[in-house]
Amino acid sequence: MINEEIRDREVRVVDQNGEQLGIMPTRQALEKAEELNLDLVKIVPKAVPPVCKIMDYGKYRFEQSKKEREFRKNQKVINIKEVRLSATIEDHDVDVKVKNAIKFLKEGNKVKATIRFRGRQITHSEIGRQVMTDFAERIKDYGKIDKPPAIEGRNMSMIVSPKDAN
Repeated sequence: MINEEIRDREVRVVDQNGEQLGIMPTRQALEKAEELNLDLVKIVPKAVPPVCKIMDYGKYRFEQSKKEREFRKNQKVINIKEVRLSATIEDHDVDVKVKNAIKFLKEGNKVKATIRFRGRQITHSEIGRQVMTDFAERIKDYGKIDKPPAIEGRNMSMIVSPKDAN
């Protein structure tokens, strides 16, 4: 709440330098803020009496949005890239998938390795687990396993995160 939106009878006032001006009627605090061409801003509404600060509210909001933009700019977005394998995958195909997974991990992304069991392959899930452990062994220098291989319906999946990220 700022200026005329403040409906309390008395407020504790802090000036723009952080010095306490004491408890005074809201009207008087507003007049003091207008003398300085600044705004009266309620900063602690739950206190008794509420604490208000005399400040340039437009400048304050601009500084806040600037800090928020800077924070968002420095924030690292981690995506999950998926690598699909199969229970009957050949050795060279695994090499290609490993190469792709390593590329994703070097970029700082997480990798989700998935095996989709087709037809009766689900009865031999140990073959899929062997493919997953082989895959994990090949990329262990670049990533660490966040979620070990687990079967969810007809799929088995595992999540690997980059080593330097953690």
